[in-house]
Amino acid sequence: MTRWGILATGGIAARFVEDLQLLPDAEVLAVGSRTAASAQAFADRYGIPRAYGSWDELAADGEVDVVYVATPHSAHHAATMTCLAAGRAVLCEKPFTLDLATSTELVQTARARDVFLMEAMWMRCNPTIQRVGELIADGAIGEVTAIHADFGLAGPFAPESRLRDPAQGGGALLDLGVYPVSLAHLILGRPDSVHSWAKLTPEGVDQNTGVLLGYDSGAVAALTCGLVGATPVAATITGSAGRIALPDPFFCPSEFTIRRGSADPEVVRVVEPAGNGYQYEAAEVQRCLAAGLRESPLVPHAVTLEVMELLDTIRGQIGVSYS
Repeated sequence: MTRWGILATGGIAARFVEDLQLLPDAEVLAVGSRTAASAQAFADRYGIPRAYGSWDELAADGEVDVVYVATPHSAHHAATMTCLAAGRAVLCEKPFTLDLATSTELVQTARARDVFLMEAMWMRCNPTIQRVGELIADGAIGEVTAIHADFGLAGPFAPESRLRDPAQGGGALLDLGVYPVSLAHLILGRPDSVHSWAKLTPEGVDQNTGVLLGYDSGAVAALTCGLVGATPVAATITGSAGRIALPDPFFCPSEFTIRRGSADPEVVRVVEPAGNGYQYEAAEVQRCLAAGLRESPLVPHAVTLEVMELLDTIRGQIGVSYS
């Protein structure tokens, strides 16, 4: 049985705890928040035995096997460092931190302390996404030539919204764009060329962003993210011999469509929809802990840092600063 601690009590923490209930070998032992009242209310809601009014108290609980950090991403670094300092294994929500430098510090700290650490890029743990990767590796659609992916929300978001606050890592890129960028990286790896454009909010964060990644193989990835219109939240991976279409939401699908040549399109159902989709990353964490691993082969540290480096590059091109 893996005993989980939950750090933060917002919506994503709630959805994660709901999905842990789908895993018979998972137990939510404790929850920690900045206030005792918030922690206790969350504990009462989900029947969690222990509630702590600080991050330090949660991290100090030696019976917690792993902590899920579910704060807004501007607090990921501080929360994760608190847990690592106490020797707790960590699954930290994506994006890992606000930039490459602080993400690198987390990885270096985890390695120095010999503690498990993983970014919660749940898309990489999704069985449907894994099946797509296997098919592409087997040459099912030939050589990949193009990826198109989008993630846009309708808004509007008020000026006081976290999504418009630079100090909290606001804008479309880190909240939404991390998914199209991560999909392109998963399929094609580190790009050889990056070109980005964005319309910024009055506060200076990106509200509508386009990214074109180029690869020496000749492949391209056209990616968009935004806070000004509800996009399809879909993705297409095109190859020299066919293409694969991932439906909304492309980062957590239960099926996909593959087209090859003149044959009729084939809908491939990999899993039956269940929960919110976070159970797969939780199961991967538990598998790694049981095997004594310090990082996940599905979401390795190197990939987390490469994607964060790419996000830094995009942010530099569009002129967004979180300081």
